[in-house]
Formats: sequence, structure tokens, C-alpha cells
Amino acid sequence: MRSIAVPLRRDALGLVGWLALSFAAAGVGSAASVNSGAFYAELSRPAWAPPGWLFGPVWTALYILMGIAAWLVWREGGKRGRKAALSLNVAQLVANALWTWIFFEWKSGLWAFAEILLLLALLVATATAFWRVRRLAGALMVPYLLWVAFASFLTWAVWQANATVL
Repeated sequence: MRSIAVPLRRDALGLVGWLALSFAAAGVGSAASVNSGAFYAELSRPAWAPPGWLFGPVWTALYILMGIAAWLVWREGGKRGRKAALSLNVAQLVANALWTWIFFEWKSGLWAFAEILLLLALLVATATAFWRVRRLAGALMVPYLLWVAFASFLTWAVWQANATVL
């Protein structure tokens, strides 16, 4: 019984740890977006922009998927490329949290757009590296990749429509 309990406990703690890291990035980002709802509502947005209330549920689901994907890669032990994949994941989490500060707190459309392109590149690299270690982990990153690609277009469009504010 003990031989089964130890790996299960390790796996459970690993899952909690990777989810906690993902949500820590969310927390850092959300600290800059406390008043983002009012600011976002004041901005000129394209007709295809989602309503402000949608971002919370979408990001929550994406952070859960990110945490699970990282955990799946972490579980792969000494598999080649694992450490690089997890390092890329941490880098993209940092870039993820930074975007909110640049856009909502520092109100810089140019830098927010440049930064989201960096995030997109890091995300493509992370998803690819995850895929090479564990295909399911790479697949779990696809919704996040699609959302950030969409958010890149949205960042550009909102910046261009609000050049005097951003």
C-alpha cells in the first residue's frame, strides 16, 4: 500500500504546485486589472471584441489547462526536453502576467502589443516543447494559444482605436 501512496501523493502535490504557479501568474496579472472593467468599458473596441465579463471565466479555464499541461510534462521524469519545456512554461507565465500591467496599469498600447507578440512566440515554443514531451500536454495548450492569438488581434485593434489613451 505504501508504494502506491507515495507516488500518488507526489503526483497530487505536483498537480497542486503547477496549478498554484499558473494561478500565481494570474494573481500577479489581476493585481494590475483591479479597475480594468471600467477602463475596458470606456475604450473604443471592435464589434467582435468580447464583453468584459467573459475574460474571467475564459482565463480561469485556461490557467487550469496550463497547470495540468505543465504537470503532465513534469510527471515525465527524465524525459528529454522536459526541463526546457518547463522553463519555457515559466517564461510564458511571466510574459502572461506582464501584459496586464503594460496594458491596464501603464496604458501602453504599443508595448502591450509588442509584449503579447512575445507571449505568443513563447507560447508556441512552450506548446511545441510540451507536445514533444507529452502530446496531451501540448494539446492542452492549444486553447490558450488560440486565445492569445485572438487577444493579439484585439490588442492591436483596441490600441489603434484608442491611440490617444493608449
